[in-house]
Amino acid sequence: MAKVNKTKYALLGILNNKSGSGYDIKKMCDYSIGHFWNENYGHIYPVLQKMEEEDLITKEVKQTEGRPAKNVYSITQKGKKELEEWLMLPIEQQPTRSELLLKIFLSKDIPVENIAEKIKKRKEDCKRNLQKYSEIEELFNSGKIQADKKNLVLWTITINNGKQGEEAEIKWCNETLEALETIKDL
Repeated sequence: MAKVNKTKYALLGILNNKSGSGYDIKKMCDYSIGHFWNENYGHIYPVLQKMEEEDLITKEVKQTEGRPAKNVYSITQKGKKELEEWLMLPIEQQPTRSELLLKIFLSKDIPVENIAEKIKKRKEDCKRNLQKYSEIEELFNSGKIQADKKNLVLWTITINNGKQGEEAEIKWCNETLEALETIKDL
């Protein structure tokens, strides 16, 4: 089966919540789905063009005083239908790729201290991510985000996944550092 470009569906989903320029879409991606799905300008603009050609979105050129004109994209009914059809499909299994695990697995000739430093760095990154997720969760709970209850619950579910993943990774880092202690002199 041919691999489906999921950027299209990420952008349709973002536009299903709010119309915006390519820049606005990137900001919305970073702020909302960025903790589990990464999009960059190099993907966004070509996909927006293709979706416009497929009538999944419309583009309106908006002129603002003293600034360059900007293209504002909106989802069409056809785009909403395609997004809904994709959302109803089963999830494709994604292969796991971890540079950290690959390096650990292949590090028989590398000093244990080097491996431990990588684990400590990963642990610190996880702590920062966990803090960020907690801040987002607090924002959701504060009432400052204007969204219906269903969206807030769905968004909170994704934040909880991120938090629990980071907590598990921190636990793994601690266990890994202990295990490395047992081989540091080998």
